[in-house]
Amino acid sequence: MSLRPLTDAWRSATSRLILIYGALFAIWCVVLLGVVQWESSRYLTNVVDGMLSARIHYLEKTDPRRLMDTVDAASAIDATGFMAVGLFDAQGRRIAGNVAKVPQGLDTDGVVQPVSAMVEDHPSENGRRARGLASTLPNGQRLVVVKESATIDGLGAIIRRGALWGLSLTLLPGLLGGILIARRPARRVRQIQQAMEPIREGDLSVRLPVSGAGDEVDLLAGTVNQAMGEIERLLGEVKGVTDNIAHDLRTPLTRMRTRLYRVQQQFAGQPEGDQLEAAVEEIDTVLARFRALLRVSELEDRQRSACFEDMDLGVVLKNVHEFYAPLAEDRHQLFELDVGKLPPLRGDPQLMFEAFANLVGNAIKFTPNGGAIRLVALTDPTGDARIDIADTGPGIPVGEREAVFRRFYRGDETRAKPGCGLGLAIVSAIVRLHGYSLAVGGNERGAVFSVTCPAV
Repeated sequence: MSLRPLTDAWRSATSRLILIYGALFAIWCVVLLGVVQWESSRYLTNVVDGMLSARIHYLEKTDPRRLMDTVDAASAIDATGFMAVGLFDAQGRRIAGNVAKVPQGLDTDGVVQPVSAMVEDHPSENGRRARGLASTLPNGQRLVVVKESATIDGLGAIIRRGALWGLSLTLLPGLLGGILIARRPARRVRQIQQAMEPIREGDLSVRLPVSGAGDEVDLLAGTVNQAMGEIERLLGEVKGVTDNIAHDLRTPLTRMRTRLYRVQQQFAGQPEGDQLEAAVEEIDTVLARFRALLRVSELEDRQRSACFEDMDLGVVLKNVHEFYAPLAEDRHQLFELDVGKLPPLRGDPQLMFEAFANLVGNAIKFTPNGGAIRLVALTDPTGDARIDIADTGPGIPVGEREAVFRRFYRGDETRAKPGCGLGLAIVSAIVRLHGYSLAVGGNERGAVFSVTCPAV
């Protein structure tokens, strides 16, 4: 049993309820046993006090001439010091009995008081808790009767030991049962968390696991699965409509472009020809957007990952650098490549080339002339590959760093630049298809796009 499942189990609501009820039960048991012990001790104390009162009353009624013999006889009968009796003169000197001396602080007012046992010939009994009663006779002599409290103390010890054993035998099985009870919901929650990972990455076909027990977790999972199914259907319909529009409009737009181009050739060199050329360019822009939309839809199809292979990402990055180095040179930009040792990876080299080409192309486009672009690949401390594309452009505001990966999104700084706002959406689709992660950072002096690729 690992430490992590136990820690997760004790964080659950079930475990907290078990701990709360266990604590309340323990407190109630302690209070109940305390009341039982107090009532039992009070009852036994009253019994002892009654015995002491009866004994001293008997001795007080004894003939004074026979009192000494009676005290000695009572002491002889009580060989164990169970109830010691002593007769003392007015100065406190012992005359008869087995009480060594008058207990300190014992008044002769006829009230039973707690004292320390002082029994002659029984050193082991001396100093123990006891209850005593003293009386002054008409002739000035003092009678002392002492009974030790072993019975009362023993009963209290038995109750305390019983409470300890009762709590141990109740709480320990309760704690073990709580662990077993709490582990199952914790395991179910971990399974749901694992099932949510692909959903969070965009795979809406995944459903949450249902155990069949019909408990609250199953009801919640079933409700979420129904909602996921409806969301998947609606998004599929929207995506299908978008793809159909893009696909169906390409053919008439292509025919329109061809006809306009032919007419434009007939008016070459004339004002009408310039207007027709502008119209052809606008149609080319619309067709490029349709192609990008269909490309994103193609990349979002998870079946594409079935043809992944072992790839050398360093070679892909070198090809990207060679492809864009002349463009950066024309803009007088410094384009640096730094590729270290990378872990083994699986994927589609052509798709990864397309993704990094989009990122590098954007960096070159938004970096002013004379700026710098760095393409760095390294292995992070976790053993995964990380590729950073950093530029010295205007950067991306913090509030827009999540939105830039949405389709057709264009920030305030990029609206004047040519493009359709689908490049980063294509990059995001490629990265998610490979199971990688994409993040954007930087500051006002440039943007940094980071792609993390888990090792095989």
